[in-house]
Amino acid sequence: MLSVTPIPAFSDNYIWLLRQDTSRAVCVVDPGDATPVIEWLEREGLELGAVLITHHHPDHTGGLRELITRYSPRVIGPDNPAIDGIDERVGDGDEVRVMGRLFEVFALPGHTLDHIGFFTAGIPPLLFCGDVLFSGGCGRLFEGTPAQMHESLSRLATLPEETLVFAAHEYTQANLAFARAADPDNTDVETAQEECRRARELDRPTLPSTLGRERRINPFLRCDSAGVRQAAAAHGDTDTDLATFTTLRTWKDDF
Repeated sequence: MLSVTPIPAFSDNYIWLLRQDTSRAVCVVDPGDATPVIEWLEREGLELGAVLITHHHPDHTGGLRELITRYSPRVIGPDNPAIDGIDERVGDGDEVRVMGRLFEVFALPGHTLDHIGFFTAGIPPLLFCGDVLFSGGCGRLFEGTPAQMHESLSRLATLPEETLVFAAHEYTQANLAFARAADPDNTDVETAQEECRRARELDRPTLPSTLGRERRINPFLRCDSAGVRQAAAAHGDTDTDLATFTTLRTWKDDF
């Protein structure tokens, strides 16, 4: 059985650790900082066998060189020569087997142009989506266009509703505060806010979410909703789903 554990890093990052049954070899996703990973491995008596990278930002790759030097893991990531240390450069439609599970690679441009995600079907399905889809929100557009990000999110929205969504940041409470403004009549958002408040008071992660839950609470997945369009109309064009998304993203940037 595959287990997934969050390793907190920086102020709000999660480095996800994957372990198959009782194997000592594990995989981590987006190790922006090597120190908490090394501390976890040493404390638990584990070895680093693989690393998955979703995109080139330093808070996702900054620990890679130290981990490679110490453990020589198999490193899988996007076909971006700016990321030093990747052994297997993968793109849309590729498949990789990690920790006994077959992962499909999705190209997810928008936050960055090189951004990819890793999805594995099963019970339950798992999605490692970096900075594209957050609980209650989505990533900022640093390199891509609104059309690219909207297409990436629309693609993820087609995955099974039971898919566990492992985003890379603890942004949920701030995202849900915006979701209340962008989808004010959505009682599911209000319920999610209370659940997340209780989790954070206990210092527990609000992740993973599920895709079904995100379809109910995430305004960036609800651009066809009349309530979202009505709220967003005060801030820009909402004539189409893409226009609504673009308006939401600009609104959120200054929220």
